[in-house]
Formats: sequence, structure tokens, C-alpha cells
Amino acid sequence: MNAVPTVAIDGVPHPLPEGLSVLDVREHFEWQPGHIEGALHIPLMDLGSRLEEIPEGQVLVVCKVGVRSAHAVAFLVQHGHDAVNLDGGMLDWQASGRPMVSETGQAPVVA
Repeated sequence: MNAVPTVAIDGVPHPLPEGLSVLDVREHFEWQPGHIEGALHIPLMDLGSRLEEIPEGQVLVVCKVGVRSAHAVAFLVQHGHDAVNLDGGMLDWQASGRPMVSETGQAPVVA
């Protein structure tokens, strides 16, 4: 298997540049408590059936720690997308103090 394109949190510009999309492949119960504002949410198991929803251009793919998102990036690259995995995932995003939003009415957290 070819190496999956990967970036660490310190390699991700802040704020995110125009034209960079974020895809969150975590499950619904993980998404609700905290995620990146504006991210597209498609759980990993649904990615194959929702491939047409992936935007053109570069896509930063996130999960909790970077394992599921690495699988998603490998799949997306095979299908011609410019996708990059966030190593350390949402845990590193949160630890670096990057902004998040929540669907629960509570302060955002990584679940």
C-alpha cells in the first residue's frame, strides 16, 4: 500500500485556507459533542455510498486519532480526490486550541 498523505496539526494553517474542505468520518455520536465548524460529516462506513458529496479541491480528513481518516484518505485518493489525513485527529485539533463547535448546546469536546 502506498503511503497515505498525512499532515500533523502544526502543518495545518490556522485559520484554514479558502478552498480547503474538511471531512469528518467519525460516527454521529462522536460528531455531535464537537467538530470543526463547516466540516462535512460522512461516517467512514457511509463514505462509499456518499462519494459524490466530497467537494472538489483539497480535503482534510479527520477522525478521533487519525486511523479511520487514514483509511478514508486511501479510499478517496484511489477515487481521484486530493485528500490528506490529519495525524492525531480531533484529539490533536482540540489539544492545539483550534476552534470547534457542538450540536449539543454544551461546550465542544472530542468524544
